[in-house]
Amino acid sequence: MSCGGLVIRADTPRNALPRCCDGERMADVFDIYTIIFLALAVFIFLRLRSVLGQRTGRERPPYDPYSARDAVRSPAAEKKVVTLPQRSSDASSRPAETAAPEAERWKDVAESGSTVAAGLDAVAAADSSFDAKHFITGARTAYEMIVTAFAGGDRRQLRSLLSRDVYDGFDAAITERERRSETAETRFVSIDGSTVTAAELRNRTTAQITVRFVSKLISATRDRSGTVIDGNAEKVTDVTDVWTFARDVSSRDPNWKVIATETGQ
Repeated sequence: MSCGGLVIRADTPRNALPRCCDGERMADVFDIYTIIFLALAVFIFLRLRSVLGQRTGRERPPYDPYSARDAVRSPAAEKKVVTLPQRSSDASSRPAETAAPEAERWKDVAESGSTVAAGLDAVAAADSSFDAKHFITGARTAYEMIVTAFAGGDRRQLRSLLSRDVYDGFDAAITERERRSETAETRFVSIDGSTVTAAELRNRTTAQITVRFVSKLISATRDRSGTVIDGNAEKVTDVTDVWTFARDVSSRDPNWKVIATETGQ
């Protein structure tokens, strides 16, 4: 081996080499570290590959609930199509949808083609939210509330459910009862029937529906000493009342009020 024209023996220690040979010594050292770093890099690469696997181009993106939801809705959104409900397999065996409601519109409420049905048609035409069965349910509730409120002298309750004229009549009866120091007791046993007997639309805005109630009550009136002077506190009595309810269909107030009461047969 030679360095700068000097012949150097192979067994000469490296620290005894002249300065002109430092470059070769440093090159040797650099080559060693390069090999070590390359070996480490290869080792790390192989470890990462074994843990993470290889990408094939078919991998799914990370799950995004919002993008998944939008992907389901996108076809309809792009086409702006509203999907109509599908008809069931037995739809062909039923009458046409347009004819069935007319024939059974007031089923269990009024006979088709009757005067009552015609009146209900007029009310429904003026008030698209009108539901006859819902009305009857509310009328039954109001009937029980009014009878109970009258017996208890609850004027506030009566005022919210009765027209002014009917309220004045109830109020006068309560006042007379109080003047004589009498008390009334009324308990509902049942409401056995509630039948619409008339319906009409007056002046294009006032809907009027008359209902015949058949009920069972326990009713009695006591004097100031507690003695029963009218009715029977232990006997169930059959009672029939015919009440007329009215509502201004042009008003936002959905409540009906009683405008007439009479005892039925």
